[in-house]
Amino acid sequence: MKKPKSWVEIDPNSDFSIHNIPFGIFKKQDGSIQAGSALGDYVIDLKYLQAQFFFEDFNLPNDIFDQPTLNNFIGLGRKKAGAIRQRIIDLYSSDNYEIQDNQEYKSGSLIPMNDVEMQIPVHIPNYTDFYSSIEHATNVGTMFRDPDNALLPNWKHIPVGYHGRASSIIPSGTPIKRPNGQTKPPTAKKPIFGPSKRLDFELEIAFITCKENGLGNSITTSEAEDYIFGFVLFNDWSARDVQVWEYVPLGPFLAKNFASSISPWIVTLDALKQFNVAGPKQEPEVLPYLQYKGSRNLDINLEVSIKPQGSEEKVVSNSNFKYMYWNICQQLAHHTINGCNIQVGDMYASGTISGPTPNSYGSMLELAWKGTKPIPMPDGTTRSFIEDGDTVIMKGFAEKEGVRVGFGVVSTKVLPAE
Repeated sequence: MKKPKSWVEIDPNSDFSIHNIPFGIFKKQDGSIQAGSALGDYVIDLKYLQAQFFFEDFNLPNDIFDQPTLNNFIGLGRKKAGAIRQRIIDLYSSDNYEIQDNQEYKSGSLIPMNDVEMQIPVHIPNYTDFYSSIEHATNVGTMFRDPDNALLPNWKHIPVGYHGRASSIIPSGTPIKRPNGQTKPPTAKKPIFGPSKRLDFELEIAFITCKENGLGNSITTSEAEDYIFGFVLFNDWSARDVQVWEYVPLGPFLAKNFASSISPWIVTLDALKQFNVAGPKQEPEVLPYLQYKGSRNLDINLEVSIKPQGSEEKVVSNSNFKYMYWNICQQLAHHTINGCNIQVGDMYASGTISGPTPNSYGSMLELAWKGTKPIPMPDGTTRSFIEDGDTVIMKGFAEKEGVRVGFGVVSTKVLPAE
C-alpha cells in the first residue's frame, strides 16, 4: 500500500505526521472552543471543514465539531470516526487538490498550533487505573515486601486495577499543587499531617472508549478493539508517603485522586495498529476469557524528563509500552466480565510502565530506588522525588519504516502545597 505524503510542510520528526491525524479540542484566540486534528505545526479546524462541505458524504450532525468535548464525535463509533479520519488524510495528501489549490481553504482550515490553547479532549465519566507492568509490580513488591515473592498470588491471573477519580484528570500545561495528607514516618508512633514529601510521577498510557456495552454485558478480547477509540499519555501523580499509610485495606485514595495529567491529542487505535507487537509470554496460562489471538501490544517509545525551575530539563527514563504484561484487550475484557457497563469517554490507564533496565523504570520510586539512588540534575541538585518548581515532561511516539506517529507532550509543573 502506498504511503501518503502531505502537501503541508512537516518536520520529519514531528509527532503529527499525515499518518497520525489525532483528535482534540482547542480554544481559538476569539475564545471559541471546538474540535480539531493535528498536522505538523498546525491544528486542522474540523468545524471549518464541515462548514465548507468537505464531510457532506458522512451525514454528520451540523454541530458535531462545534462542541467543547469529543464525546459525541467518538460516540459515532470507531468505524465512522475512522472513515472521517481517512477523509482528512486524503484532503491533506499531496495528490489531492481540493484544499491544496485553494488559498482560502488552506488559511481557513490550518491554524498555527501556537495560536490555540488545547483543552481536555473528552468528558470523562469514569476512570480506571490498572497495574499491568510486571517489571513495575516486581520492583514495588521487592522494595516493600519479600523480594522472593514480589508479586502477589493474583497478579499473573488478573489485570489488577482500581476505580480512580475522573474529575481531577487535567490537560497538559495545567499546574498542580503539592498535596497535603496524613503520613506516618517509620519511627513515629502516630501519623502527622502536612505536604507530601514523596511526590512522584507515574508514566502511563490510557485508552478511551467510544462505545457502550450496556449493564450486565461483557466484552470479549476479540471485541475489545471495537470499543477503543484511541490513546493519550497519562501521568498518574502519586504521593508515595500518603499512599503507604492509607492503602491498607482498600487501596489508593488521597495519594492518587488529587491529579492525573494527560496529553491533549487522542491518537487513534487506527493510527497505532501498524505498530502492534507480541507481548510477554503469560505463564501460567490465563483463564479462557482473558485469552486472545494475534499481537496486541503496541511498540510506543516513551520518555520522561524533569525540568527544575530555572534550569534545563534532564531525561530520567526511556521506556516502551510494549513491555506491558496485560494488554488493552485483556484489560477491557476483565473490566466487563462481571457485567460492568462502560461509557463513551471512559478512560483506562495502563498503570506505571516500567521496562527491564533501571533507565526504563516509569516512576521516581523505582528510578531512585526508594530514595537510595538520587538522580543528579543539570543544576547540581539531585532528585529522589519531585520537588516544588519541577516540571515533569512525558513524550511518546511510535516509528517504523519511515512512519512516525506521536502524542506530543504532557507537561506539568508542581506548585507548593496550600
